[in-house]
Amino acid sequence: MLNNKTQAENKTRHQKNIEITMRDGTILRHNMTRPDIDGKFPVLLERTPYNKEGGSENGVGSPEFFAARGYVVIIQDVRGRFASDGDFYPFKDDGNGSNKDGYDTVEWLANQDWSTGKIGTIGGSYSGATQYRNAISNPPNVKAMFVRESSADYSEEWVYRGGAFELGFNFGWAHGVTLSNLNHLVTDEKHEEKEKMLTEVSNNIDDWHKKTPLFPTQFFDGLSDWYNDWLENPPPSDYWNEFDMSNHFGNIDIPIYHLGGWFDVFLNGTLKFYQGVSKNGKSDKTKQNQRLIVGPWVHGPTNINNRFAGEFDFGPDAALDFNELRLPWFDFWLKGKNNGIDETKKINFFVMGKNEWKQADEWPLKNTTYTKYYFNKKLNGEIKSLYSGTLSDKKEIENSQLSFTNNLNNPVPSLGGNTLSIPNGVFEHSSVDKQCITFSTNPLENELEVTGPVSAEIYVNSDQENSDWVVRLCDVDQSGYSRLVCDGIFRSHATSGEIQKIKIDMWATSNMFLKGHRLRISVTSSCFPRFDRALNNGSEESKNNILCGGSNASYITLPIINS
Repeated sequence: MLNNKTQAENKTRHQKNIEITMRDGTILRHNMTRPDIDGKFPVLLERTPYNKEGGSENGVGSPEFFAARGYVVIIQDVRGRFASDGDFYPFKDDGNGSNKDGYDTVEWLANQDWSTGKIGTIGGSYSGATQYRNAISNPPNVKAMFVRESSADYSEEWVYRGGAFELGFNFGWAHGVTLSNLNHLVTDEKHEEKEKMLTEVSNNIDDWHKKTPLFPTQFFDGLSDWYNDWLENPPPSDYWNEFDMSNHFGNIDIPIYHLGGWFDVFLNGTLKFYQGVSKNGKSDKTKQNQRLIVGPWVHGPTNINNRFAGEFDFGPDAALDFNELRLPWFDFWLKGKNNGIDETKKINFFVMGKNEWKQADEWPLKNTTYTKYYFNKKLNGEIKSLYSGTLSDKKEIENSQLSFTNNLNNPVPSLGGNTLSIPNGVFEHSSVDKQCITFSTNPLENELEVTGPVSAEIYVNSDQENSDWVVRLCDVDQSGYSRLVCDGIFRSHATSGEIQKIKIDMWATSNMFLKGHRLRISVTSSCFPRFDRALNNGSEESKNNILCGGSNASYITLPIINS
Protein backbone atom coordinates (compact mmCIF):
# COMPACT_ATOMS: atom_id res chain seq x y z
CA MET A 1 0.00 0.00 0.00
CA LEU A 2 3.03 2.33 -0.09
CA ASN A 3 2.68 3.22 -3.76
CA ASN A 4 -0.84 2.40 -4.95
CA LYS A 5 -2.36 4.30 -7.88
CA THR A 6 -6.10 5.10 -7.92
CA GLN A 7 -8.39 6.93 -10.30
CA ALA A 8 -10.79 9.84 -9.76
CA GLU A 9 -14.41 8.75 -9.29
CA ASN A 10 -16.28 12.02 -9.71
CA LYS A 11 -15.98 15.71 -10.56
CA THR A 12 -15.58 18.32 -7.84
CA ARG A 13 -16.85 21.75 -6.88
CA HIS A 14 -15.60 24.46 -4.53
CA GLN A 15 -16.91 27.01 -2.05
CA LYS A 16 -14.90 29.68 -0.21
CA ASN A 17 -14.94 31.59 3.08
CA ILE A 18 -17.53 29.51 4.91
CA GLU A 19 -17.93 30.66 8.52
CA ILE A 20 -18.00 28.64 11.73
CA THR A 21 -18.50 30.31 15.12
CA MET A 22 -16.37 29.04 18.00
CA ARG A 23 -17.61 28.68 21.58
CA ASP A 24 -16.29 32.15 22.50
CA GLY A 25 -17.97 33.81 19.50
CA THR A 26 -14.87 34.05 17.31
CA ILE A 27 -15.53 33.31 13.63
CA LEU A 28 -13.17 31.01 11.71
CA ARG A 29 -13.37 30.63 7.93
CA HIS A 30 -12.68 27.73 5.62
CA ASN A 31 -12.74 26.64 1.99
CA MET A 32 -14.54 23.48 0.89
CA THR A 33 -13.84 21.13 -2.00
CA ARG A 34 -16.45 18.39 -2.42
CA PRO A 35 -17.81 15.87 -4.91
CA ASP A 36 -19.98 17.51 -7.54
CA ILE A 37 -22.80 15.10 -6.85
CA ASP A 38 -25.56 14.93 -4.28
CA GLY A 39 -25.21 12.82 -1.15
CA LYS A 40 -23.53 12.56 2.20
CA PHE A 41 -19.76 12.19 2.36
CA PRO A 42 -17.05 11.70 4.97
CA VAL A 43 -15.04 14.84 5.70
CA LEU A 44 -11.29 15.52 5.79
CA LEU A 45 -10.19 18.62 7.73
CA GLU A 46 -6.95 20.58 7.75
CA ARG A 47 -6.57 23.52 10.15
CA THR A 48 -3.64 25.67 9.04
CA PRO A 49 -1.90 28.96 9.92
CA TYR A 50 -0.41 29.09 6.39
CA ASN A 51 -3.47 30.35 4.45
CA LYS A 52 -6.35 28.18 3.30
CA GLU A 53 -5.69 29.48 -0.23
CA GLY A 54 -2.23 27.86 -0.15
CA GLY A 55 -0.57 25.86 2.61
CA SER A 56 0.74 22.32 2.64
CA GLU A 57 -2.38 20.37 1.66
CA ASN A 58 -3.13 22.61 -1.30
CA GLY A 59 0.54 22.26 -2.20
CA VAL A 60 0.16 18.52 -2.76
CA GLY A 61 -3.28 18.79 -4.34
CA SER A 62 -5.11 16.93 -1.63
CA PRO A 63 -8.45 18.85 -1.80
CA GLU A 64 -8.94 17.91 -5.44
CA PHE A 65 -7.48 14.41 -4.99
CA PHE A 66 -9.71 13.38 -2.09
CA ALA A 67 -12.83 15.19 -3.28
CA ALA A 68 -12.55 13.31 -6.58
CA ARG A 69 -12.59 10.09 -4.53
CA GLY A 70 -15.70 10.81 -2.50
CA TYR A 71 -14.62 13.10 0.35
CA VAL A 72 -15.49 16.63 1.40
CA VAL A 73 -12.20 18.44 2.07
CA ILE A 74 -12.12 21.44 4.41
CA ILE A 75 -9.11 23.78 4.68
CA GLN A 76 -9.57 26.20 7.59
CA ASP A 77 -7.52 29.22 8.65
CA VAL A 78 -6.79 28.87 12.37
CA ARG A 79 -7.72 31.61 14.80
CA GLY A 80 -6.05 34.93 14.06
CA ARG A 81 -4.65 33.93 10.67
CA PHE A 82 -5.64 35.21 7.22
CA ALA A 83 -9.46 35.07 6.84
CA SER A 84 -10.21 33.92 10.40
CA ASP A 85 -10.93 36.33 13.25
CA GLY A 86 -9.30 36.47 16.66
CA ASP A 87 -5.70 36.56 17.90
CA PHE A 88 -3.01 34.04 16.95
CA TYR A 89 -0.93 32.56 19.76
CA PRO A 90 0.73 29.32 18.65
CA PHE A 91 -0.97 26.14 19.90
CA LYS A 92 -3.09 27.93 22.53
CA ASP A 93 -6.59 27.44 21.14
CA ASP A 94 -6.22 24.01 19.56
CA GLY A 95 -6.00 21.76 22.62
CA ASN A 96 -7.99 21.25 25.77
CA GLY A 97 -7.92 24.81 27.13
CA SER A 98 -10.85 27.19 27.42
CA ASN A 99 -11.09 27.40 23.63
CA LYS A 100 -11.23 24.18 21.64
CA ASP A 101 -11.28 25.39 18.06
CA GLY A 102 -10.56 21.99 16.55
CA TYR A 103 -13.29 20.31 18.58
CA ASP A 104 -15.86 22.99 17.71
CA THR A 105 -15.00 22.83 14.01
CA VAL A 106 -15.33 19.04 13.91
CA GLU A 107 -18.71 19.06 15.63
CA TRP A 108 -20.03 21.68 13.18
CA LEU A 109 -18.83 19.66 10.19
CA ALA A 110 -20.34 16.45 11.53
CA ASN A 111 -23.79 18.05 11.65
CA GLN A 112 -23.98 19.38 8.09
CA ASP A 113 -26.51 17.81 5.75
CA TRP A 114 -23.74 16.79 3.28
CA SER A 115 -21.70 15.05 6.00
CA THR A 116 -21.88 11.42 7.10
CA GLY A 117 -20.69 12.59 10.53
CA LYS A 118 -17.38 10.75 10.09
CA ILE A 119 -14.47 13.19 10.20
CA GLY A 120 -10.82 12.56 9.41
CA THR A 121 -8.06 15.08 9.90
CA ILE A 122 -5.05 15.80 7.71
CA GLY A 123 -2.02 18.07 7.63
CA GLY A 124 1.45 18.25 9.03
CA SER A 125 3.87 20.50 10.87
CA TYR A 126 1.63 23.14 12.50
CA SER A 127 -1.39 21.46 10.90
CA GLY A 128 -0.11 18.29 12.54
CA ALA A 129 0.00 20.15 15.84
CA THR A 130 -3.65 21.17 15.41
CA GLN A 131 -4.44 17.47 14.94
CA TYR A 132 -2.46 16.19 17.91
CA ARG A 133 -3.83 18.91 20.15
CA ASN A 134 -7.34 18.19 18.94
CA ALA A 135 -6.78 14.50 19.70
CA ILE A 136 -6.27 15.18 23.41
CA SER A 137 -9.70 16.90 23.52
CA ASN A 138 -11.12 13.73 21.95
CA PRO A 139 -13.92 15.03 19.67
CA PRO A 140 -16.33 12.08 19.26
CA ASN A 141 -16.79 12.49 15.50
CA VAL A 142 -13.09 12.27 14.58
CA LYS A 143 -12.75 8.68 13.41
CA ALA A 144 -9.17 8.79 12.11
CA MET A 145 -6.15 11.08 11.78
CA PHE A 146 -3.12 11.10 9.52
CA VAL A 147 -0.49 13.32 11.11
CA ARG A 148 2.59 14.29 9.15
CA GLU A 149 5.69 15.38 11.05
CA SER A 150 4.69 17.15 14.25
CA SER A 151 5.62 17.52 17.89
CA ALA A 152 4.46 16.04 21.18
CA ASP A 153 6.30 18.45 23.50
CA TYR A 154 7.09 21.90 22.12
CA SER A 155 9.78 22.50 24.72
CA GLU A 156 11.80 19.59 23.30
CA GLU A 157 10.79 19.16 19.65
CA TRP A 158 9.88 22.62 18.39
CA VAL A 159 11.25 25.54 20.39
CA TYR A 160 14.09 24.00 22.40
CA ARG A 161 16.11 20.81 22.26
CA GLY A 162 18.24 19.63 25.14
CA GLY A 163 17.89 23.08 26.68
CA ALA A 164 19.25 24.92 23.62
CA PHE A 165 17.00 27.23 21.62
CA GLU A 166 16.27 26.08 18.05
CA LEU A 167 17.40 29.43 16.69
CA GLY A 168 17.63 28.86 12.96
CA PHE A 169 14.21 27.27 12.70
CA ASN A 170 12.26 29.38 15.17
CA PHE A 171 13.66 32.75 14.18
CA GLY A 172 12.87 32.08 10.53
CA TRP A 173 9.47 30.58 11.32
CA ALA A 174 8.39 33.37 13.67
CA HIS A 175 9.56 36.01 11.23
CA GLY A 176 7.62 34.45 8.35
CA VAL A 177 4.50 33.93 10.43
CA THR A 178 4.62 37.55 11.61
CA LEU A 179 5.25 39.07 8.20
CA SER A 180 2.37 37.13 6.66
CA ASN A 181 0.05 38.18 9.48
CA LEU A 182 0.50 41.96 9.43
CA ASN A 183 -3.08 42.53 8.26
CA HIS A 184 -4.21 41.09 11.60
CA LEU A 185 -1.51 42.71 13.70
CA VAL A 186 -1.31 46.39 12.71
CA THR A 187 -3.48 49.20 11.38
CA ASP A 188 -3.34 50.18 7.73
CA GLU A 189 -1.32 53.27 8.70
CA LYS A 190 1.40 51.13 10.32
CA HIS A 191 1.44 48.31 7.76
CA GLU A 192 4.05 49.76 5.39
CA GLU A 193 6.38 50.70 8.27
CA LYS A 194 6.25 47.25 9.88
CA GLU A 195 6.54 45.44 6.55
CA LYS A 196 9.67 47.43 5.72
CA MET A 197 11.15 46.65 9.15
CA LEU A 198 10.53 42.90 8.79
CA THR A 199 11.85 42.87 5.23
CA GLU A 200 15.07 44.48 6.44
CA VAL A 201 15.37 41.75 9.05
CA SER A 202 15.03 39.03 6.42
CA ASN A 203 17.67 40.75 4.28
CA ASN A 204 20.09 40.68 7.22
CA ILE A 205 19.09 37.42 8.86
CA ASP A 206 22.67 36.18 9.38
CA ASP A 207 23.44 39.31 11.41
CA TRP A 208 20.28 38.83 13.45
CA HIS A 209 21.27 35.24 14.26
CA LYS A 210 24.51 36.57 15.77
CA LYS A 211 22.90 39.18 18.03
CA THR A 212 23.07 38.50 21.77
CA PRO A 213 21.26 38.31 24.04
CA LEU A 214 18.31 36.90 22.12
CA PHE A 215 15.78 38.11 24.67
CA PRO A 216 14.08 40.36 24.01
CA THR A 217 13.92 40.30 20.22
CA GLN A 218 12.52 43.79 19.98
CA PHE A 219 11.05 43.80 16.49
CA PHE A 220 8.57 41.09 17.61
CA ASP A 221 7.25 43.30 20.45
CA GLY A 222 3.58 44.06 19.95
CA LEU A 223 3.45 41.80 16.89
CA SER A 224 4.33 38.27 17.98
CA ASP A 225 4.93 38.55 21.70
CA TRP A 226 4.76 34.77 21.99
CA TYR A 227 8.27 34.55 20.50
CA ASN A 228 9.69 36.52 23.42
CA ASP A 229 7.56 34.41 25.78
CA TRP A 230 9.40 31.38 24.39
CA LEU A 231 12.80 33.00 24.94
CA GLU A 232 11.90 34.16 28.44
CA ASN A 233 10.87 30.66 29.51
CA PRO A 234 13.56 28.10 28.73
CA PRO A 235 12.63 24.61 29.96
CA PRO A 236 11.85 23.34 32.53
CA SER A 237 9.69 26.42 33.03
CA ASP A 238 6.05 25.73 33.99
CA TYR A 239 5.12 27.78 30.93
CA TRP A 240 5.50 24.64 28.82
CA ASN A 241 3.17 22.40 30.81
CA GLU A 242 0.13 23.17 28.66
CA PHE A 243 2.16 22.48 25.53
CA ASP A 244 3.38 19.03 26.57
CA MET A 245 0.90 16.50 25.20
CA SER A 246 2.77 13.46 26.52
CA ASN A 247 0.75 13.78 29.72
CA HIS A 248 -2.50 13.27 27.78
CA PHE A 249 -1.93 10.13 25.71
CA GLY A 250 -4.39 8.26 27.92
CA ASN A 251 -7.20 10.60 26.82
CA ILE A 252 -6.80 9.79 23.13
CA ASP A 253 -9.28 7.39 21.54
CA ILE A 254 -8.61 7.85 17.82
CA PRO A 255 -6.77 5.68 15.27
CA ILE A 256 -3.78 7.75 14.12
CA TYR A 257 -1.32 7.20 11.31
CA HIS A 258 1.93 9.00 12.24
CA LEU A 259 4.42 9.98 9.52
CA GLY A 260 7.96 11.12 10.25
CA GLY A 261 11.29 11.67 8.52
CA TRP A 262 14.73 10.67 9.75
CA PHE A 263 15.82 14.28 9.11
CA ASP A 264 12.61 16.00 10.18
CA VAL A 265 12.79 18.69 12.86
CA PHE A 266 9.91 16.99 14.74
CA LEU A 267 11.04 13.35 14.36
CA ASN A 268 11.10 12.68 18.08
CA GLY A 269 7.58 14.04 18.49
CA THR A 270 6.31 11.63 15.83
CA LEU A 271 7.98 8.66 17.54
CA LYS A 272 6.92 9.78 21.01
CA PHE A 273 3.28 10.21 19.98
CA TYR A 274 3.16 6.83 18.24
CA GLN A 275 4.68 5.04 21.22
CA GLY A 276 2.65 6.98 23.77
CA VAL A 277 -0.76 6.29 22.27
CA SER A 278 0.14 2.69 21.37
CA LYS A 279 0.93 2.07 25.03
CA ASN A 280 -1.45 4.39 26.88
CA GLY A 281 -4.37 5.12 24.52
CA LYS A 282 -7.85 5.19 26.01
CA SER A 283 -9.05 1.90 24.51
CA ASP A 284 -7.56 -1.34 23.21
CA LYS A 285 -8.93 -0.46 19.78
CA THR A 286 -6.96 2.78 19.79
CA LYS A 287 -3.80 1.14 21.10
CA GLN A 288 -3.93 -1.50 18.37
CA ASN A 289 -4.68 0.96 15.58
CA GLN A 290 -1.75 3.31 15.67
CA ARG A 291 0.46 3.20 12.60
CA LEU A 292 3.91 4.65 11.93
CA ILE A 293 5.95 5.32 8.81
CA VAL A 294 9.40 6.95 8.83
CA GLY A 295 11.31 7.68 5.62
CA PRO A 296 14.65 9.32 4.81
CA TRP A 297 12.92 12.66 4.49
CA VAL A 298 13.36 16.26 5.51
CA HIS A 299 10.36 18.28 6.62
CA GLY A 300 7.46 18.97 4.29
CA PRO A 301 4.81 17.12 2.28
CA THR A 302 6.49 17.53 -1.11
CA ASN A 303 9.65 15.89 0.27
CA ILE A 304 7.83 12.60 0.83
CA ASN A 305 7.82 12.12 -2.92
CA ASN A 306 11.53 13.00 -3.13
CA ARG A 307 14.46 10.59 -3.16
CA PHE A 308 16.84 13.34 -1.98
CA ALA A 309 17.32 14.63 1.57
CA GLY A 310 19.59 17.63 1.29
CA GLU A 311 22.17 16.69 -1.32
CA PHE A 312 22.03 12.93 -0.76
CA ASP A 313 20.14 10.51 -3.00
CA PHE A 314 18.46 7.66 -1.11
CA GLY A 315 17.23 5.93 -4.25
CA PRO A 316 13.88 5.60 -6.03
CA ASP A 317 12.18 3.61 -3.27
CA ALA A 318 12.51 6.56 -0.89
CA ALA A 319 9.87 8.56 -2.80
CA LEU A 320 6.20 7.88 -2.06
CA ASP A 321 2.95 9.40 -3.32
CA PHE A 322 1.66 11.14 -0.19
CA ASN A 323 -2.02 11.25 -1.13
CA GLU A 324 -2.12 7.63 -2.30
CA LEU A 325 -0.41 6.62 0.94
CA ARG A 326 -3.19 8.22 3.00
CA LEU A 327 -6.20 7.13 0.96
CA PRO A 328 -6.49 3.51 2.21
CA TRP A 329 -6.33 4.69 5.83
CA PHE A 330 -9.31 7.01 5.41
CA ASP A 331 -11.20 4.61 3.14
CA PHE A 332 -11.06 2.02 5.92
CA TRP A 333 -12.00 4.23 8.86
CA LEU A 334 -14.40 6.68 7.20
CA LYS A 335 -15.97 4.60 4.43
CA GLY A 336 -15.76 1.13 5.93
CA LYS A 337 -13.84 -0.33 2.99
CA ASN A 338 -12.37 -3.73 3.85
CA ASN A 339 -8.98 -3.04 2.28
CA GLY A 340 -6.90 -4.91 4.86
CA ILE A 341 -5.02 -1.93 6.23
CA ASP A 342 -6.01 -2.96 9.75
CA GLU A 343 -4.11 -6.21 9.24
CA THR A 344 -0.87 -4.71 7.93
CA LYS A 345 2.30 -4.40 9.96
CA LYS A 346 2.10 -1.39 12.25
CA ILE A 347 5.41 0.18 11.28
CA ASN A 348 7.11 0.92 7.96
CA PHE A 349 10.64 2.32 8.20
CA PHE A 350 13.35 3.09 5.66
CA VAL A 351 16.82 1.66 6.31
CA MET A 352 19.33 4.16 4.99
CA GLY A 353 22.52 2.73 3.54
CA LYS A 354 20.62 -0.28 2.23
CA ASN A 355 17.97 2.15 0.95
CA GLU A 356 15.09 -0.25 1.46
CA TRP A 357 11.82 -0.39 3.41
CA LYS A 358 11.26 -2.77 6.30
CA GLN A 359 8.25 -3.52 8.47
CA ALA A 360 7.73 -4.25 12.15
CA ASP A 361 5.03 -4.35 14.81
CA GLU A 362 6.96 -2.75 17.68
CA TRP A 363 9.13 0.30 18.19
CA PRO A 364 11.87 -0.04 19.23
CA LEU A 365 12.36 -3.32 17.36
CA LYS A 366 12.27 -6.60 19.27
CA ASN A 367 15.59 -7.94 18.01
CA THR A 368 17.66 -5.02 19.33
CA THR A 369 20.90 -5.25 21.30
CA TYR A 370 21.83 -1.92 22.87
CA THR A 371 25.60 -1.71 22.52
CA LYS A 372 28.00 0.82 23.99
CA TYR A 373 30.69 2.23 21.73
CA TYR A 374 33.34 4.04 23.76
CA PHE A 375 35.16 7.26 22.94
CA ASN A 376 38.80 6.20 23.35
CA LYS A 377 41.86 8.47 23.24
CA LYS A 378 43.88 5.98 21.19
CA LEU A 379 44.84 7.79 18.01
CA ASN A 380 42.92 6.74 14.91
CA GLY A 381 44.04 9.46 12.52
CA GLU A 382 41.50 8.75 9.77
CA ILE A 383 40.56 12.46 9.61
CA LYS A 384 42.51 15.64 10.35
CA SER A 385 40.17 16.82 13.10
CA LEU A 386 41.05 18.60 16.35
CA TYR A 387 41.84 15.12 17.63
CA SER A 388 41.08 11.84 15.87
CA GLY A 389 40.41 9.20 18.51
CA THR A 390 39.03 5.67 18.32
CA LEU A 391 35.45 4.44 18.62
CA SER A 392 35.28 0.90 19.99
CA ASP A 393 32.98 -1.49 21.82
CA LYS A 394 35.84 -1.91 24.32
CA LYS A 395 36.80 0.94 26.63
CA GLU A 396 40.31 2.00 27.55
CA ILE A 397 41.40 1.24 31.11
CA GLU A 398 43.16 4.55 31.78
CA ASN A 399 41.33 7.80 32.47
CA SER A 400 42.11 10.56 29.96
CA GLN A 401 40.69 13.79 28.62
CA LEU A 402 40.68 15.71 25.36
CA SER A 403 40.46 19.51 25.35
CA PHE A 404 39.21 22.05 22.85
CA THR A 405 38.36 25.75 22.80
CA ASN A 406 34.85 26.98 22.04
CA ASN A 407 34.71 30.52 20.67
CA LEU A 408 31.35 32.32 20.65
CA ASN A 409 32.45 34.52 17.75
CA ASN A 410 33.66 31.57 15.69
CA PRO A 411 31.19 28.77 16.44
CA VAL A 412 31.22 25.42 14.68
CA PRO A 413 28.63 25.82 11.91
CA SER A 414 25.52 23.72 11.51
CA LEU A 415 25.25 21.77 8.28
CA GLY A 416 21.96 20.01 7.59
CA GLY A 417 20.33 17.64 10.07
CA ASN A 418 16.88 17.70 11.68
CA THR A 419 16.07 21.36 11.25
CA LEU A 420 14.01 23.83 9.23
CA SER A 421 14.27 27.41 7.88
CA ILE A 422 17.99 26.73 7.24
CA PRO A 423 19.54 23.96 5.08
CA ASN A 424 18.44 20.55 6.36
CA GLY A 425 19.02 16.89 5.58
CA VAL A 426 22.31 15.35 4.45
CA PHE A 427 25.41 17.14 3.21
CA GLU A 428 29.06 16.02 3.04
CA HIS A 429 30.02 16.63 6.64
CA SER A 430 33.82 16.34 6.71
CA SER A 431 34.34 20.12 6.70
CA VAL A 432 32.46 20.34 10.01
CA ASP A 433 33.89 17.09 11.42
CA LYS A 434 37.39 18.55 11.06
CA GLN A 435 36.44 21.33 13.50
CA CYS A 436 35.47 18.78 16.16
CA ILE A 437 37.04 16.06 18.26
CA THR A 438 36.28 12.81 16.46
CA PHE A 439 36.21 9.12 17.35
CA SER A 440 36.07 6.58 14.52
CA THR A 441 35.92 2.84 14.09
CA ASN A 442 38.19 0.96 11.74
CA PRO A 443 36.55 -0.03 8.42
CA LEU A 444 33.77 -2.51 9.16
CA GLU A 445 34.36 -6.13 8.25
CA ASN A 446 30.59 -6.79 8.10
CA GLU A 447 27.39 -4.80 7.67
CA LEU A 448 26.01 -3.24 10.86
CA GLU A 449 22.36 -2.22 11.13
CA VAL A 450 21.53 0.53 13.63
CA THR A 451 17.76 1.01 13.99
CA GLY A 452 16.11 2.64 16.99
CA PRO A 453 16.79 5.27 19.67
CA VAL A 454 20.35 6.57 19.95
CA SER A 455 21.89 8.37 22.92
CA ALA A 456 25.30 9.39 24.22
CA GLU A 457 26.49 9.56 27.83
CA ILE A 458 29.59 11.66 28.20
CA TYR A 459 31.73 12.99 31.03
CA VAL A 460 32.62 16.64 30.54
CA ASN A 461 33.84 19.77 32.24
CA SER A 462 34.46 23.38 31.32
CA ASP A 463 36.08 26.49 32.74
CA GLN A 464 32.75 28.29 32.18
CA GLU A 465 29.35 27.74 33.83
CA ASN A 466 27.25 27.27 30.70
CA SER A 467 28.25 24.92 27.90
CA ASP A 468 26.67 23.16 24.96
CA TRP A 469 27.66 19.61 24.10
CA VAL A 470 26.91 18.33 20.61
CA VAL A 471 27.41 14.69 19.63
CA ARG A 472 26.99 13.60 16.01
CA LEU A 473 27.05 10.18 14.34
CA CYS A 474 28.14 9.93 10.69
CA ASP A 475 28.53 7.09 8.20
CA VAL A 476 31.87 7.44 6.37
CA ASP A 477 32.29 5.50 3.13
CA GLN A 478 35.54 4.32 1.48
CA SER A 479 35.89 7.63 -0.39
CA GLY A 480 35.76 9.59 2.87
CA TYR A 481 32.25 10.98 2.31
CA SER A 482 30.81 11.68 5.77
CA ARG A 483 27.01 11.26 5.79
CA LEU A 484 25.11 12.54 8.81
CA VAL A 485 23.02 9.85 10.52
CA CYS A 486 21.80 11.56 13.72
CA ASP A 487 22.89 14.03 16.37
CA GLY A 488 21.88 15.73 19.61
CA ILE A 489 22.65 18.63 21.92
CA PHE A 490 22.58 19.27 25.66
CA ARG A 491 23.13 22.56 27.51
CA SER A 492 24.87 22.03 30.83
CA HIS A 493 25.12 24.35 33.81
CA ALA A 494 27.91 23.71 36.32
CA THR A 495 30.59 25.42 38.36
CA SER A 496 33.91 25.93 36.60
CA GLY A 497 35.86 22.68 36.42
CA GLU A 498 33.05 20.50 37.77
CA ILE A 499 32.90 17.08 36.11
CA GLN A 500 29.41 16.21 34.91
CA LYS A 501 27.97 13.08 33.36
CA ILE A 502 25.36 14.18 30.84
CA LYS A 503 23.02 12.24 28.58
CA ILE A 504 22.39 13.50 25.08
CA ASP A 505 19.25 12.30 23.32
CA MET A 506 20.20 11.81 19.66
CA TRP A 507 16.61 10.80 18.84
CA ALA A 508 16.56 7.83 16.47
CA THR A 509 17.63 6.48 13.11
CA SER A 510 17.70 3.46 10.85
CA ASN A 511 20.97 3.02 9.00
CA MET A 512 22.93 0.11 7.60
CA PHE A 513 26.64 0.80 7.90
CA LEU A 514 28.01 -1.17 4.97
CA LYS A 515 31.12 -3.30 4.87
CA GLY A 516 34.19 -1.09 4.55
CA HIS A 517 32.43 1.96 6.03
CA ARG A 518 33.36 3.61 9.34
CA LEU A 519 31.25 4.96 12.17
CA ARG A 520 32.44 8.45 13.11
CA ILE A 521 31.47 10.41 16.22
CA SER A 522 32.06 14.16 16.36
CA VAL A 523 32.00 16.10 19.63
CA THR A 524 31.86 19.89 19.82
CA SER A 525 30.23 22.73 21.75
CA SER A 526 28.30 24.64 19.11
CA CYS A 527 26.06 24.04 16.13
CA PHE A 528 25.23 27.50 14.88
CA PRO A 529 22.85 28.95 13.76
CA ARG A 530 20.74 25.83 14.15
CA PHE A 531 21.01 26.32 17.91
CA ASP A 532 21.74 29.48 19.88
CA ARG A 533 25.04 29.77 21.75
CA ALA A 534 25.57 29.26 25.47
CA LEU A 535 26.53 32.64 26.96
CA ASN A 536 28.83 33.22 29.94
CA ASN A 537 28.70 36.79 31.28
CA GLY A 538 30.53 38.28 28.31
CA SER A 539 33.26 35.66 28.13
CA GLU A 540 34.12 34.96 24.50
CA GLU A 541 35.93 31.64 24.94
CA SER A 542 35.62 28.52 27.03
CA LYS A 543 38.00 25.62 27.44
CA ASN A 544 35.99 22.43 27.33
CA ASN A 545 37.03 18.87 28.05
CA ILE A 546 35.57 15.49 27.19
CA LEU A 547 36.71 12.66 29.43
CA CYS A 548 37.47 9.18 28.14
CA GLY A 549 38.29 5.74 29.51
CA GLY A 550 38.47 4.27 33.00
CA SER A 551 35.93 5.57 35.51
CA ASN A 552 34.93 8.46 33.24
CA ALA A 553 34.37 6.55 30.02
CA SER A 554 32.18 8.44 27.55
CA TYR A 555 30.16 6.42 25.06
CA ILE A 556 27.31 6.26 22.58
CA THR A 557 24.61 3.59 22.87
CA LEU A 558 23.64 2.13 19.51
CA PRO A 559 20.58 -0.07 18.84
CA ILE A 560 22.19 -2.92 16.92
CA ILE A 561 19.76 -5.15 15.03
CA ASN A 562 20.47 -8.85 15.25
CA SER A 563 20.14 -10.28 11.76
